[in-house]
Formats: sequence, C-alpha cells, structure tokens
Amino acid sequence: MSSQGTIRRYTLIIEKINSQSCPSFNTISVYLHEHGFEISARTLQRDIEQIRLEFGVEIKYDRTKRGYYIDEKATVNLDSFLRFLEIVATANLLTQTLKDGKDALKYISFEAEGNLKGIENLQAILFAVKNRRQISFAHYSYNTGKQKQYHVNPYLLKEYQNRWYLFGIADEFKEFRTFGIDRIENLVVKSKTFVPDKNQDAQKMFTNVVGLNYSAKTPIDVLLSFSPLQSQYIKALPLHHSQKVVKENSKEVQVSLYVIPNYELVQKLLMLGDNVKVLSPKSLVKEVKLALQTALKQYS
Repeated sequence: MSSQGTIRRYTLIIEKINSQSCPSFNTISVYLHEHGFEISARTLQRDIEQIRLEFGVEIKYDRTKRGYYIDEKATVNLDSFLRFLEIVATANLLTQTLKDGKDALKYISFEAEGNLKGIENLQAILFAVKNRRQISFAHYSYNTGKQKQYHVNPYLLKEYQNRWYLFGIADEFKEFRTFGIDRIENLVVKSKTFVPDKNQDAQKMFTNVVGLNYSAKTPIDVLLSFSPLQSQYIKALPLHHSQKVVKENSKEVQVSLYVIPNYELVQKLLMLGDNVKVLSPKSLVKEVKLALQTALKQYS
C-alpha cells in the first residue's frame, strides 16, 4: 500500500478512537471497511505500534471496557497530531475530488491568495529543526518596513491562522523570536549544529497563549459571556484548548479560558464585537473597552 494510503488508515483509526469511548476492534474494523480498508486484528496492532513509534500517540487497550483509547498523559503533542490528521484528511478529500476532473475546482472556494507564500521553505526549515542545524535568512519586518539578515537556531514551526511561523533563537538577541515564513528569503541551512537549551521548551511556551505572542507570565482565568446562539460557534471552534463552559442558561453561556492575555486574544475578542462580553479579569475588560472606544471615535 502507498504511504498516502497508510497515513489515511492511521487517520481513520485515530478518528474512531478519538470520537468514541473505547471502541472495540470490530467497531474500528467496520469503520475502516466503510472507508475502503480491510484489516485483521494483527494489522491493527501493527498500526497502533507504528502510530506510537512514528507520531508518539499512545493507544492502549482497556480490558474492562474491551476497547481502545488514547492515553493523553503519555502522548506528546496530541493536539498537534490531531491538527495534522485534519490537514491530511482534507488533502485526501480534495485529491479524491479532483480525480473527478478539473471542473471540481469550480465548486471549491479557498481563502485569500498568498497564504502559501514561503511554503517552499517549510521542508528545509523542518529539516533544520529536527537535525538542530543553524540557518540564516533575510526577513522583512512590517514594523520597520525593512529587510534584515538573521542567523537563527530553529526550535519550532508553528501554524496560526493558515500561516506558518518559525520560532527560534536569533544570535543577535540571544532570545526567542518569531519569524513569518512568508517573509523569509534566501534561506540557507548551515552544516553547523547547535545544542538546544534544555531549560527552554518551545512547545510549552505556547501552551497558555492564543496565537504567537508568548509570555513568561502566569496564566489566569478569563471569563467570557456569549449569547446562546454565538456560544454554539465558540463550542464548535474553541478560542483555546483550556476552554470550558461554566454557566449556561436561556440568556447567556459563560466560558472560561486559562490563558495569559495577549494581543491575539484581544484581537479575537474584538472580532466578535457585541457577540461577546469580557467579565474578568478587570485588566482585560479595561483593555477591550478602551480598544472599542478608540474604534468608535473614528466614526464620530
């Protein structure tokens, strides 16, 4: 079977286990059959082992419930892996659709042009991250309107709002910086390697923030109020993985986030306009209120 077919089978296995409480082998087998795959119990065990080795996802068997589950505590970067599966599933769907002919593109609408700019550098940057290789490149800054040369120890590739960013330590600053992939030019992967700082976990830096602006501050509880209708959209597409519904009635739905408030969170709240009200903390209430008042002055 092709590598694409194998990944697709892995995706279906994860989908079924993640969407149902401890599905049995027969349940998983039927699900795979519905999507064109036939497997034996031995093949399933081999797939589970490969998923663990290749992606770090720990799938275990619960003898009491006689089914499989994902051990989230033992799994590294589960959210990232599930996002990866979404991308793979979407790509597979589009591939299958396009086999019906180029006319299929008439029925698919993509977001604004330019989202793929710089994507040709992704493979080289990922290679450098995995192999701890230093890189150099020119990067354009929106703040200064100028392009500048950087030498960077790359730690992480991060996706945010359909764009990719490099997170690494720049020699000039001796601290982490975020670089938009779409603004990188003349990328060079050096033969020189670097030893990552064991005290710096790039993934964890983004655990308690929305978007790209990380902080060493302590996360706090953010309480938001939505109308029952708007809350359905927020439930379907959470603002952050810590999101929890803490109160729900016919008038409102209150949602809590455990985050470090930053620029991206404020921007998301402003985008929701009068569909959201910040209840706490007071500092965030004040910041959002001031931003709305400033915006209103532009129309007075």
